[in-house]
Amino acid sequence: MTDNVKSSAGNRAAIVALGILASRVLGLIRWSLMARYFGSGAHADVLRAAFQAPNALQNLLGEGTMSAAFIPVYSRMLEEGRPEAAGRFAGSILGLLTAVVCTGVLLGVWLAHPICSILMRGFVGDAAEIAAGVREVDRLVLAVEMVRLAFPMAGILVLSSWALGVLNSHRRFLMPYFAPVLWNVTIIGALLGVGSVIGFTPGERGDSIVPETLDRLLTAVFVGGVIGGLMQFLVQLPSVVRVMKGFRIRLSTRVDGVRKALAAVGPALAGRGVAQLSAYVDILLATLLMEGAVASIGYAQVLYILPISLFGLSVAAAELPELTRIGAGNPSRMAERVRAGLGQGLFLGVPTALGYIALGYAIIGAIYRGGLFGVDDNWLTYFILAAYSVGLLATISSRLLQNGFWALGDTRTPAHMALVRAIIALIVAVPLMFVLDRLSVSQVTGIGSSTLYLGAVGLAAGSAVAAWVEWFFLGRALKHRLGQAFIPWRAVGEMMLMVLMALIPSFIFWHLAENWSPIWRGITLTALFAVSYLAIAKFRGRPELRVWLGRLK
Repeated sequence: MTDNVKSSAGNRAAIVALGILASRVLGLIRWSLMARYFGSGAHADVLRAAFQAPNALQNLLGEGTMSAAFIPVYSRMLEEGRPEAAGRFAGSILGLLTAVVCTGVLLGVWLAHPICSILMRGFVGDAAEIAAGVREVDRLVLAVEMVRLAFPMAGILVLSSWALGVLNSHRRFLMPYFAPVLWNVTIIGALLGVGSVIGFTPGERGDSIVPETLDRLLTAVFVGGVIGGLMQFLVQLPSVVRVMKGFRIRLSTRVDGVRKALAAVGPALAGRGVAQLSAYVDILLATLLMEGAVASIGYAQVLYILPISLFGLSVAAAELPELTRIGAGNPSRMAERVRAGLGQGLFLGVPTALGYIALGYAIIGAIYRGGLFGVDDNWLTYFILAAYSVGLLATISSRLLQNGFWALGDTRTPAHMALVRAIIALIVAVPLMFVLDRLSVSQVTGIGSSTLYLGAVGLAAGSAVAAWVEWFFLGRALKHRLGQAFIPWRAVGEMMLMVLMALIPSFIFWHLAENWSPIWRGITLTALFAVSYLAIAKFRGRPELRVWLGRLK
């Protein structure tokens, strides 16, 4: 691999990482505001569940399926010098995708009530509890209203994934990965705007806030999401039009490449479908737990998904077109690229996973504490995040390993492994969550008297165990296909030792800063840990640090 090729790939991954970073930082701000406005109560549960309800549409037809089916075919056409054929292919895919998305959105809006009744089974009994005087908010009724806004939002975001796939294949990474910033900004603006109108700031404790006020804020989130999704899609269209030739929207499967892409969609949908079904089962189970479980899982997942996106998907998205161009004809070169990608992703994934486990309580306090999000909420979210973090390295690695299979034209193996992961997660999580749901946060921490319980930690633990099972089978299968080892074990071991050394000054500071506010203590701890780790990596001469610094330059 030449230095120019490495530099080009590094630059692409850097743009992807920076775009995702900008979006995720704004996503953290968005969730931080929502935590302060809604805490871990009934409205927060509805917020999280309603966001997840239309995810089948987005996850099955969005970026994952585009990566597995659309990008490989489109990239090969460009590589073969057939831009007009590629444009016709992209137009047909957009036409078919739009038809499917519109159908899914209309069905979702029409069937919102039965969808919520099945998916959010734990909300169904709220009406009886309101009649008995033990509850103020009917979460099912509220969820139905929000889901009817969430489906159009998800449909627009699917079309945005098509634009991302086109631009990625043309090595245009800036616009598609910065476009989601608009979505987050719109939601944040809607929250702050409506909050200002009704006189409720995110820093208030909100003890006197009536449910109707939170209803209006909840509606603002989803209306902002629809408008922001539309802006995210439209801002990419000018770039798409400039790079494509022969583009015309068509509803046809006879265009060159369409049937090949559709043939790859089936197994990809199977894999994504299994993962989505697993996510839906998690929501259903979480709604059966004590109030606050759904919301707390959501707050933890925001932080859990962040390194997966930044350090896993950013490298994977930049590498997929290149791995596709290498193909099965050069397994040694493909293994080299997979190995390099794993090293780069884990270089920052290892300190994040161990840092969440060691410093997660302070990190969560810095992001969410304030308003209706108190100490008990902080502890519950931390316990969930720590359980998820046990499987974080496996999840990051699996996302990178999937690239190898997609580039080889094999979408079945990742689908099978996703099924195994879902089954293992369910087997581990179900008994564990109901046992832990008997324990309140205060019983574990010895602080106060909490109404929040630990059942959601069982769901996170099941996910972590399943992540390692998926990683093991994916790695073994890809090693068999490439004929050589590619996982950098020695490098990962050294990274873990560097993390342990970097935690020492952070723990010392933690004890010295007990009286600091949660925000400043968390920010300082995180910064001290990051600087210490990077300094040790520089002293050790880690090549992954040079790569990431080169990208930033």
